[in-house]
Amino acid sequence: MQKIGFIGLGNLGFPIAANLLKAGHQLKVYNRTREKAKPLEKLGAILVDSPADAAEKGGIVCTLVSDDAAVREIANEQFLQALGQGGIHVSMSTISPDTANELASGHKQYGVHYVAAPVFARPEAAEAKVGNAVISGDAAPKERIRFLLEDGFAKNIFDVGPKAGSANVLKLIGNFMIASSMELMAESFVLAEKNGLDVKAAYEMLTTTLFTGPVFRNYGAMILNREFVGNPAFKASLGLKDIDLVLETARRSYTPMPMANLVHQRLLTVLSKGRRDADWVALATGAINDAGLK
Repeated sequence: MQKIGFIGLGNLGFPIAANLLKAGHQLKVYNRTREKAKPLEKLGAILVDSPADAAEKGGIVCTLVSDDAAVREIANEQFLQALGQGGIHVSMSTISPDTANELASGHKQYGVHYVAAPVFARPEAAEAKVGNAVISGDAAPKERIRFLLEDGFAKNIFDVGPKAGSANVLKLIGNFMIASSMELMAESFVLAEKNGLDVKAAYEMLTTTLFTGPVFRNYGAMILNREFVGNPAFKASLGLKDIDLVLETARRSYTPMPMANLVHQRLLTVLSKGRRDADWVALATGAINDAGLK
C-alpha cells in the first residue's frame, strides 16, 4: 500500500483514482471543483485544498489535467518543494513534448523526478483497467510507479526511453491515428450509404475481418449510430487541443502531416457550430454533411 497524491478528477482521472483506492492505496486528492472529489471520500480518499497539499516528501503525485497550462500551474515552486528530494511527479496528461521536457528539467532543481505517463484509454476502459500506458523518464522512478499504472488503469505499459517528452510524442501520434481512423470510417460509411449498401453490414464485415481493433469497432459503432453529442467521454474541444499539439510538434520537426490538417479542420468545424457537448467522434459529421447526409 502506498500513499499517493492525485490531482485532476475528470472523466479519466476519477475512475483511475477510484481504482487506486479500491486497490488499497491511500490517496490525497485535489480537484479544482471540490464537489467532483467528494464521492471518493466514501472510498477512503482524503480531500485537500491545494496541489501542494496532495504531496508528501519523497512521495508520488499523479496529475491528469486538461492541458499544458494546467500542468504548469500545478507544478509550481510550492508543489515541488512539497514533493521534495526523491519525490515523483507522474504526469498523465496529454501535453506538448516540449512542455514535458521543460518540466522534467525544472523538477530536477528540486530533486523531484518527472515521469511522463499519458493515458491511452476512454473512461470505461480505464475503469476496467484495460487501458495502455506509455512512460518516459529516468529508469528508477519509472520502475517505482509501475504498480500505480497497473492498479489504476493499465493492462499494458510501454517504456519509450529516458527523454521525458517521448511518451507525449507517442500519445500525440496515437490520438492523431485515432482521429484519422474516424475520418476514414466516416468517409467510407458515407460512400457505402450513398451507393445503397447496408452500412451496418459493411461495418460488421470490416470490423470483424480487416479492421478488428477497438478503435474501429468502438468508434465505428458511434459513427454508425450517430452518437456525436450528449455526454462526451472525450470532448471535441480536447480533441482539437490534441491535434493542435500534433501540428505544433510537426511544424517544429518539419514533418508534413496533411491528414492532421484535415481532422483539425473537422474538429474546428464541429466547435464553430456551438456543439460544446460533442464528443470528438463528431468530427465524422464533416464527411456526412459534405455528402448531403445527416
